[in-house]
Amino acid sequence: MKAMILAAGQGTRMRPLTDHTPKPLLKVGGKPLIVWHLEKLAAAGYRDIVINIGWLGYQIPEALGDGSQWQLKLHYSDEQVEGILETAGGIIKALPSLGSEPFLVINGDVWCDYPCLAQPLAPNTLAHLILVNNPAHNLKGDFSLQNQQVLDEGESRLTFSGIGYYHPALFADLPYGKRPLAPVLRAAMQQQQVSGEHYQGTWLDIGTPERLADLDRRLCH
Repeated sequence: MKAMILAAGQGTRMRPLTDHTPKPLLKVGGKPLIVWHLEKLAAAGYRDIVINIGWLGYQIPEALGDGSQWQLKLHYSDEQVEGILETAGGIIKALPSLGSEPFLVINGDVWCDYPCLAQPLAPNTLAHLILVNNPAHNLKGDFSLQNQQVLDEGESRLTFSGIGYYHPALFADLPYGKRPLAPVLRAAMQQQQVSGEHYQGTWLDIGTPERLADLDRRLCH
């Protein structure tokens, strides 16, 4: 199974740290955020990783190279010319590098000890989402989980972690261009094609300088 790390965002909430450095290269515990992801994926057995790049994106391949130091093969999907394509748009552009089998996608700005092991999708399932307890900045949650099916309804909502497994068919009929992921997922939910699980381990959205500093303190002590 291949994996994709979403690393193209401008990181506006992280300013001024991202004025001159793309968010995935900001350091916690002595190394860039994205390197923690690469090490985890390599340990889980992944070998081919696609990274989409946008804001100050040229710095990312300069820092990571071809991935051989982690026994990985890195492929870069460059969005610097057309502008940030958002999550679904970025995945659509990267589909030629991701292949015809299900793949893992993980947000570059989350911290999670979920193992990200390669796992098959169930029959007639186009996505499998990892949901977590609602953090203080998203108390209302995103989706509900009932009998391992993810729904866009219900009162007991959980937060989408930014980690998901997708079948290329989820994006097959969507045109190239800027496109968020949530509407794509909601359409699949209506067809009962989205499964999920509630992960209750450590998960953090590293979206602000304060959260980055908090994580750095945790990793250094």
